[in-house]
Amino acid sequence: MTEPIDNKTELEETNRALREVTLMIEQSQGELAKITQRNAAISAHLQQVQLQKQGATIEELKMAYDSALDVQQRLFVMRGQLEKLQNDKSHLEKYKLILENAVSSASEISVASLPAIGVKSQLTGIEMIVNAQEAERQRLSRQMHDGPAQALSNFILQTEIAMRLLDIDPVQAKDELGNLKTSAMGTFQKVRNFIFELRPMMLDDLGLTPTLKKYADAFKEQAGLEVSVIVTGIERRLEPYLEVMIFRAVQELLGNASRHSQATMVKIMVDLGTDLIRVSVDDNGKGFDPETLRESNNLGLKLIRERAEMLGGNFEIDSAAGSGARIVFTVPAKV
Repeated sequence: MTEPIDNKTELEETNRALREVTLMIEQSQGELAKITQRNAAISAHLQQVQLQKQGATIEELKMAYDSALDVQQRLFVMRGQLEKLQNDKSHLEKYKLILENAVSSASEISVASLPAIGVKSQLTGIEMIVNAQEAERQRLSRQMHDGPAQALSNFILQTEIAMRLLDIDPVQAKDELGNLKTSAMGTFQKVRNFIFELRPMMLDDLGLTPTLKKYADAFKEQAGLEVSVIVTGIERRLEPYLEVMIFRAVQELLGNASRHSQATMVKIMVDLGTDLIRVSVDDNGKGFDPETLRESNNLGLKLIRERAEMLGGNFEIDSAAGSGARIVFTVPAKV
């Protein structure tokens, strides 16, 4: 028999979590206001430097552009964090309302009577999702800074050099413009890759199968891994949330195989059954002990497990040190 939930205790914990989130939102709003003011000041300084090109040195120009890029990056991250906290507050308020109704009814509610899973489990799942989202934002922020942002900074600097050389040494200026074109093409490709990582447009247009194959080809080229995708069953469009969930899971597992397992080959198999979707990702990397997953900080794998189980599926790991890894998860085709 399912043990009843102590609704009053849950309500107290939810209220405490709600107060903490509200305080964090207030702090984030204050920090965001400060960064916004700093961004305005740096933008004004950058405009002054641009107006004084002839009197400014290359180092001064570079410092001004770097400062502008850095503060814009911090502004981007802080806005994302504030949005995340506001979403957390909205979820907690909904759970608080559920618990308040349960307490006022003067009857205990079992875990099975709550939507999908118990409120406590839902809060744990939300915490895991929030932490995983924040880790992903930090990773993307680093990629943005080290990739497109840095490339654009160099691009602007090369433009300034070429402009100054036009009147002094036209031949060298032509060479610099040629380098500038090459740099622009490389930067454009980095931006395209970055956008594809954030949200492949073809996932909405063409569906899961073409997107997975396209992503595998792109990942193979970027990471130097041998990646293959095999799709069986009835190829069709799935519910949008299922397509996103499966794509993000495969994206996470590919990244783990490259970054942590040091694999050279990854095999992705997707079986689009009538009632069940089965996804397996095999790699020939160094492997790991599945028991250590509980103590590790790998939020990605935990989040895949959590999402699969919340949808009524399951999640399995078959791995050992030095023997590669096979990760399999299933979800119902319709939930």
